[in-house]
Amino acid sequence: MIVSSTPRLRQIISEVWKPLTILFVWDVAVTVTYYVLPFKAPSLPLTLFGSVLALFLGFRSNSAYERWWEGRSLWGLMINASRNLSREARNFLPAEALDLKRTIVLRQIAYVNALRCQLRRQPVDDEVLRYLSHGEATPSLARTNIANGLLDGTGRRIDDARRQGWIDTIQQTQMESVLVDIANSQGGMERLKNTPLPNQYRFLPSLFVHIFCVLLPIGLVETLGFATPLGSTLAGLMFLAVLAIGDDLVDPFANTVHDLPLSAMCRTIEIDLLQSIGDEAPPPLKPVKGILW
Repeated sequence: MIVSSTPRLRQIISEVWKPLTILFVWDVAVTVTYYVLPFKAPSLPLTLFGSVLALFLGFRSNSAYERWWEGRSLWGLMINASRNLSREARNFLPAEALDLKRTIVLRQIAYVNALRCQLRRQPVDDEVLRYLSHGEATPSLARTNIANGLLDGTGRRIDDARRQGWIDTIQQTQMESVLVDIANSQGGMERLKNTPLPNQYRFLPSLFVHIFCVLLPIGLVETLGFATPLGSTLAGLMFLAVLAIGDDLVDPFANTVHDLPLSAMCRTIEIDLLQSIGDEAPPPLKPVKGILW
């Protein structure tokens, strides 16, 4: 996620130079053709086209931002639920269950990092083994959904604590309710990841924007004359930028500079949980060149 207060010129240029170059070349070609060949430019209702297209793109961008914000809200719930689970493990379990307290905390840290990797389509095993031993992690790593396997194993350990008399059924129910919140958050994230915008939201806006950019210099050349390449390119840039905004926000877990800082949020969970049991915690992640991953 870009966290710098001002946009970086290099980032902007890297994202728009290709379509802008093609658009500018087309605008120049239309302008030269208009002055070389004796033809009258057709009168096009560009104002009407542009107004309808702007409404369409605005609706699409709002839908994409809602997905991005829902992803951020779900990770906010994940952070809070992780803190709650750690606090309950620390307060409910007796002193002789110190190893179990630490196991629950480490499993939750491994869980959020596994979930982060799954959402970003990255390898999971190494991240899990950073926090758990092979014996502790192997049953979960054998599952199709590794993060869910880790969460399921945590639930089994909480049930074992109840069987050993370390917690009562009320305390177990309270801890299980936190696990349910975590599972619901994961389900919401997987829904966002695995359910793209409908094809009409992805194909038609892109098609209409490119058609509009093709027609733009044809409709403006008679009015703008030699200034057509500049005016048409700037106008096209606005529509291409709004189109790109929707593409950037539609998948909040795609591991690009525009997406949610999952690594930073996982580090926040790791710090809070380790400190809750008195362990030394790593420092928070810092932005790199204005980008927080």
